[in-house]
Amino acid sequence: MQTIAVIDFETTGISPNSGGRATEIAAVLVQDGRIVDQYQSLMNSGAWVPPFIEQLTGISNAMLADAPDSTQVMREVAEFTRGCPLVAHNAAFDRGFWHYELAQAGTEPDPAHEFACTVLLARRLYPDAPNCKLGTLARFFALPDTGRAHRALADAQTTAHLLLRMQQDLARRYAGELGPLAVEHALLARLQRSAKSALARSVSDWVGKRQPALSTVPD
Repeated sequence: MQTIAVIDFETTGISPNSGGRATEIAAVLVQDGRIVDQYQSLMNSGAWVPPFIEQLTGISNAMLADAPDSTQVMREVAEFTRGCPLVAHNAAFDRGFWHYELAQAGTEPDPAHEFACTVLLARRLYPDAPNCKLGTLARFFALPDTGRAHRALADAQTTAHLLLRMQQDLARRYAGELGPLAVEHALLARLQRSAKSALARSVSDWVGKRQPALSTVPD
């Protein structure tokens, strides 16, 4: 039974390449169609929070002064998500900070930590949605209210609920192709790179590659 970790960062900027640093991280574990665990922490990297970021996130320099060191936090969250593939909304953003902050903490990335992106998936699965912003999709699907947007745990929880919705929709839409197979992270990663017109073929190809592995599993 696969466990997927949904992560979200709050940061001081748009990219580590432009001097941005993480101020908060959350990880929510999804398994067998439900949320099973979560981790959240502010993190003090010594970075200064600009006023407009404080207004957006509610995270102040005073709050970070009392927060755990970013090295400690990244080592904890790396252990919490060990062995889990990752999902994020706009994963390119979170992937950049994930690798940068792990490197700053002297922690090697887990080979299992491959990313799938719910923005890319939403563009392919939900052409009727007004746009693919997290708040818009949460309202569009009436996802549970998880609290203030632009806080890591609330956004990670909302993304986790969106992921569960996507897995359910894919299981229903492609029931004939999938059969008893669950919608795993590897399939999500394949579909996020597929053209909208090629989703069914991508599902069939993925199932075809899974069948030999399944046939070797003892009863």
